[in-house]
Amino acid sequence: MNHYSPSYASQARVVLAPATRGFRRSAVAFAVASSVMAGAQAQQASQASEDAQVIDVFGAQFESEPASMKFRRSLLDTAQTVTVIPESLIEDRAASTLRDVLRNVSGISMQAGEGGTPAGDQMTIRGYSARTDIFVDNVRDFGGYTRDPFNLEQVEVVKGPSSDYSGRGSTGGSINMVSKSARLDDSTSSSVSLGSDDYSRLTLDVNRALSGMDDAAFRLNMLYHDQDTPGRDEVSNKRWGIAPSLGFGIDTDTEVNLSLFHLQQDNVPDYGIPWVPSSNVPLADYADEAPPVDFSNWYGLKSRDFEEIETNMATVQLDRHLGENSSFQNITRWGSTSRDSMITAPRFISNDSTDIRRSDEKYRDQANDILSNQSNLSITLNPGADWEHRILLGAEVSRENEKRYTQVLTGTDSPSTDLFNPNPDDAYLENYQRTGTASNSDSSSVAFYVSDSIEINQHWQINGGLRWDSFEIEYTPDGGTLAERTDRMLSYRGGLVYKPVENGSLYVGYGTSFNPSAEGLTLGGGRGAAGIEDLDPEESRTLEVGTKWQLANRNIFISAAVFHTEKTNARTENPDDPNDLLVLQGEQEVKGFELGLSGRISERINAFAGYTRMDTEITKSLNAAQVGQSLDNSPKDSFNLWSTYAVADKFELGLGAQYVGERYNSTANTRFAPSYWVYEASASYAVNDRLGFRLNVQNLTDEKYIDYVGGGHFIPGLGRAVLLSSSFHF
Repeated sequence: MNHYSPSYASQARVVLAPATRGFRRSAVAFAVASSVMAGAQAQQASQASEDAQVIDVFGAQFESEPASMKFRRSLLDTAQTVTVIPESLIEDRAASTLRDVLRNVSGISMQAGEGGTPAGDQMTIRGYSARTDIFVDNVRDFGGYTRDPFNLEQVEVVKGPSSDYSGRGSTGGSINMVSKSARLDDSTSSSVSLGSDDYSRLTLDVNRALSGMDDAAFRLNMLYHDQDTPGRDEVSNKRWGIAPSLGFGIDTDTEVNLSLFHLQQDNVPDYGIPWVPSSNVPLADYADEAPPVDFSNWYGLKSRDFEEIETNMATVQLDRHLGENSSFQNITRWGSTSRDSMITAPRFISNDSTDIRRSDEKYRDQANDILSNQSNLSITLNPGADWEHRILLGAEVSRENEKRYTQVLTGTDSPSTDLFNPNPDDAYLENYQRTGTASNSDSSSVAFYVSDSIEINQHWQINGGLRWDSFEIEYTPDGGTLAERTDRMLSYRGGLVYKPVENGSLYVGYGTSFNPSAEGLTLGGGRGAAGIEDLDPEESRTLEVGTKWQLANRNIFISAAVFHTEKTNARTENPDDPNDLLVLQGEQEVKGFELGLSGRISERINAFAGYTRMDTEITKSLNAAQVGQSLDNSPKDSFNLWSTYAVADKFELGLGAQYVGERYNSTANTRFAPSYWVYEASASYAVNDRLGFRLNVQNLTDEKYIDYVGGGHFIPGLGRAVLLSSSFHF
């Protein structure tokens, strides 16, 4: 677990960036308008304070706790590794995607969209895929897309199996994004960021208490983002979003929050650079490695490659205090994500050539939607006394649908291109059209869960939880026959916490998780998946032993944990079997330890850091060549650091570092991405409590490295980016 003590600049939310390669006129106009508006309102609010303002950069301590009712006690007393990334840290590092936010967590690595999965946020946590383990306000997210943090209060990363409170998946962990909601004050925050590679980002956060109503408020968050990807030719990301929320009964016994979310994206996507096949003759010296090319090379076609994504959510949340020691919560969510994309997957034309063919294009014409309802009842028995019970009873019902439209190819293949000097302006000769048919998945989930955290006395606590899930799916491939499957599983977790003193704890925890065959809403056979529709869920278990301490008058939080995860019935196939059917006869193991530190190290220094050491191994498989191999996309070592130093009351410097060890792209362990270090720096100046400026330099040394790994290709990391931001708060 990590906490973060924010700098003043973060609290002021002030971020103006001089572009080193061009400005957006609209962004400049917005910045000027915001500056004028902010100055006028600030003058009306407090003319006298302008020249006499004294700012205490480190005057307030900040601690984040998970927003979910399912955490019955503070993280100090939770028998599990949890990292909470607050909004202030997200802003300090100028994070504009979920991937940027997760740079603050060790033990997470990124993966390219491949193998039948859409591009978007794909990552592994503690050695296992977490693509379907992303939640928004504790409700499962859906579809494949790049998430933006403009409407987030914080991001919570739970490590280790957590099916007892999140349901299917979560073998390595899960990610929960906490949305902003209306509150009872009047405030306006805006930020304008401009920078290199035609970077422009505008955000607005307005909150107003409703006149004539003592307990109601309205909040509106808006986003505009446009950027050419630094270090990548032709790749760009453009999106806008809006997220209004309306709250009634705020801070009363009955609160109702209504919220909407819309995110629209129009991107030029990226499948990066091909690995050199082991059999390629001209590049034999680079077999199973990255080719000797400029990492900015892009092998797509400007006239063909595109990515259009639309995400919508509508949420109703009811919170009801039933008495001093009990409360009830109900969340209803409808959401949809549509994706229409075409991405060139670069592949060598033959083993005797260095030319790259463009005939392996990946299209994804897909729609996902979800309707979910979740209820939680919390009860406290014997509050404040020995044998205090904090009980949670809950139920969840959801229905998810995925429809993937089939397209037919007409025309001839577009021309190949040179590996060393690709031409993105080549003609686009193919034509894809919908056939009018589609594959379709309908799933229904029902879950019931109960947990109890028992404080025996001031030194000892016991906690445990059970969750029963029923997961049904009906999958019809285009032109195929209906496949049905129902899985019912009981997940559980237990923990023992010993507190020798009030500000420290030692714990041991044990938990289970399950991964059904249709976890990704498909039962398609296909290559490498034959027989999957007949398989029971994979099951995993984790043992974790750790300690957490609040030191220096609770200004510093440190944690350490040792963990051991086993997947006891992993899917495996026999390459010598002519039927090549998947069976549950494999075993996998992940073991390691984690360290975390965060808070105010001294009067002027704040830090947020983590380190994970992880060893992974396939201990049993029908494919003898896999036994003893490491899991894919799982670095042995990973490290993250963000630290700020207050040079003066209004001036602050920041420095960050991230290390990711080498990772294999598959369990064959023949191709790997080398380890890398990436650094970043910032400088912040607070003019007053309403206006501030920040300069961020990301990838300070312009390191060339592999960020996302895939089977046939990899995606290089972002190049150096310089961002100057101004933010206004009034």
